[in-house]
Amino acid sequence: MDEAEAPVRKMPNNNGVENPEARSGAVRSRVVLVPPLSSYFTSVIGVLVCGQLKLIEYDSLYLLTMWRFLPAAIIFYLSLFTNSELLLHANVDTFIVFRSVVPIFVAIGETLFLHQPWPSMRTWTSLATIFGGSVIFVLTDYQFTVTAYSWALAYLVSMSIDFVYIKHVVMTIGLNTWGLVLYNNLEALLLFPLELLVMGELKKIKHEISDESDWYSLEVLLPVGLSCLFGLSISFFGFSCRRAISATGFTVLGIVNKLLTVVINLVIWDKHSTFVGTVGLLICMAGGVTYQQSTSKKPEDVNQVKAQETQEEKQKLIGTKSSLESKNNEKWTVESEGGK
Repeated sequence: MDEAEAPVRKMPNNNGVENPEARSGAVRSRVVLVPPLSSYFTSVIGVLVCGQLKLIEYDSLYLLTMWRFLPAAIIFYLSLFTNSELLLHANVDTFIVFRSVVPIFVAIGETLFLHQPWPSMRTWTSLATIFGGSVIFVLTDYQFTVTAYSWALAYLVSMSIDFVYIKHVVMTIGLNTWGLVLYNNLEALLLFPLELLVMGELKKIKHEISDESDWYSLEVLLPVGLSCLFGLSISFFGFSCRRAISATGFTVLGIVNKLLTVVINLVIWDKHSTFVGTVGLLICMAGGVTYQQSTSKKPEDVNQVKAQETQEEKQKLIGTKSSLESKNNEKWTVESEGGK
């Protein structure tokens, strides 16, 4: 699965003021923790069952491969965690703006660590447009808080590392797409209890389950079931996209598909930015739309390089052979003159 970027509406108290305790308790327990746990579990079971039915092919589980994949799972988990905390402490507009800045850092990281060519001038212009729109938004954000922007910074760092490192893992670990889905969701599922212990959420979840009488109603099971199905689909197509395009391209793709989220937020919710802030937000989206993926090392180019290297090796061999023949001729001439 890629990112659990579902908007979370903040819970007000009786006075109309945001209630942090209610938000961190009920909202986090129900909205943030339960759907990911269900999604991880059903994704793992779905891959295993479909594999047994010969509907798909996936790589078998090996402890060594799980150990190699563990850093990617941890980074993935951190990105989900900071994503959830940012949504809990800031509005959706703030979230999308900081998400729009991620491609700039991913482009730099992809060049430095994945040995990709530097983006073209058109690419930098698009990324600068995204950044400019984010600056306009931040300057007009009336809900600015240190806590929200601290989580935004943590989200920015974790997501930048996530896109670059997981691209490296996808291209080097040797797993097929369904294998990546299985390993990613299984390790995220195994790490889930650790989050509960660290965040002290076990008691809250037990309390929520004991208090709620409609957990097994259709109104609850249907959306949770659909979210699990979509989670498995997003996981598969997300890893497929990571294989097919660059890390920066995949990051920008994630920005563009949030346009509908922005429209829904503006129409339905009252927790959104001012008109100028919305303009800045739309500038970010425009930068994402006009983004031109930087030139990648295509297979044809690699083949040309290999052919060129082979040709150079042949020329070196011919040169070495000619040198040896020349030395042999000189030696034969000297021996012939000595015999005379």
